[in-house]
Amino acid sequence: MNAHKSSAKPKASASASLAELVEKALHEEQPEVAEWQLRLYVAGQTAKSIAAFENLKRVCETHLAGRYSIEVVDLLLNPRLAAGDQILAVPTLVRKFPEPIRKIIGDLSNEERVLVGLDVQPRR
Repeated sequence: MNAHKSSAKPKASASASLAELVEKALHEEQPEVAEWQLRLYVAGQTAKSIAAFENLKRVCETHLAGRYSIEVVDLLLNPRLAAGDQILAVPTLVRKFPEPIRKIIGDLSNEERVLVGLDVQPRR
């Protein structure tokens, strides 16, 4: 009985791995950029900070659907984190990946400016 379990387990793992690879391949639209890593620096939950996050989320869902992650850094809670990305104003968006690193300051309400700043090709 134990031999049967151990022989079945590798098949299940291999099947799961293959299924995961197929699923991943089906959802990759641009294989050269697996995921956009974005960091949004804010100062508290102000109207401007909330607007910046909502605007960023909208742009990402429209143009990078399924290919992005957003990390929000509240500098009121973690002020030392501003030094690493040399943040001088908030809200500031930092594109960590793909390189090169790019920054956009403001509430991100101008979609065209955000797309140009991130170097994202708009979807039509």
